[in-house]
Amino acid sequence: MLISSAYAQAAGAAPSGGLSTIIQFAPIALIFVVFYFVLLRPQQTAQKALRARLAAIKRGDRVVTGGGIIGTVQKAPDGATEIEVDLAPNVRVTVLRSTITSVLTPAAEPKANDNKA
Repeated sequence: MLISSAYAQAAGAAPSGGLSTIIQFAPIALIFVVFYFVLLRPQQTAQKALRARLAAIKRGDRVVTGGGIIGTVQKAPDGATEIEVDLAPNVRVTVLRSTITSVLTPAAEPKANDNKA
């Protein structure tokens, strides 16, 4: 009496084809693409730059370890996993290269043969 038949639901239904499935999954795919470009890609480039800096460590570089200790590199053989860091006068420790979080590079000094007249 008060409830009419629901013929309108079946009449306006769209055919279930491939296009509707693509439209349903497009927002999810878009979220993954944005996630990659905003979070993953910058992190990968930062890790690549850190690996390059760690491979290029040489004597005299100031480094920060994972524990926050700042020291000067005294011995860093190529390809070695351990390097010697001077923390204070007469205090040397051996640290793993992988525990170094950053390399503090000094400001570029002007070259002696640079004539600016």
